[in-house]
Amino acid sequence: MYWVIALFDDKTEKLIKGIWEELTIKNISYYEEEINDARPHITIGSYTHLDKTAYIEALDSYYEHKRSFNITLNTVGSFLNFGTLFLSPTVTKELLNFHSSHHEYFQAFSETANPLYLPDNWIPHCTLANKLSPDKLAEGFEHCLNRGDLIEAKITGIALIELVDDSENCMNAPIVYLKHLNG
Repeated sequence: MYWVIALFDDKTEKLIKGIWEELTIKNISYYEEEINDARPHITIGSYTHLDKTAYIEALDSYYEHKRSFNITLNTVGSFLNFGTLFLSPTVTKELLNFHSSHHEYFQAFSETANPLYLPDNWIPHCTLANKLSPDKLAEGFEHCLNRGDLIEAKITGIALIELVDDSENCMNAPIVYLKHLNG
């Protein structure tokens, strides 16, 4: 399994990791501990199988001249029946174009793409917690809502991560390729 993720600037990454820590301290979620080397991100695409070498070459070429861009994380949300708590950005034309043009360029790899991350199905989000019980989800919502701050963020990189181990207690999905965006 592979994921293509959009990474944040250092300030935003630290801020979101701080939220992960707060949720751990409050005994709401242990998301940060459930994924080795977890980095806050927005998933752009997901694939069950890939020709990793070809995909990395295409990523390098496609993102060679792409520029970083600003987003605002201003919504706390959840997916029904998954116990997932997330931050969601304002969905701008720039963000939608970034996502859809990615999938248009990488159409040759779409056979194994997860349809939830394709244009017209995608819900951009940054996961804060996963697999929460209804009570813990409510606690997590309350905590995040009480923080009350918008997060002005910047998308500064694109990475390919690969699932290499998914044990019961911890997922290992390291970055296998990282491309920094310009500017």
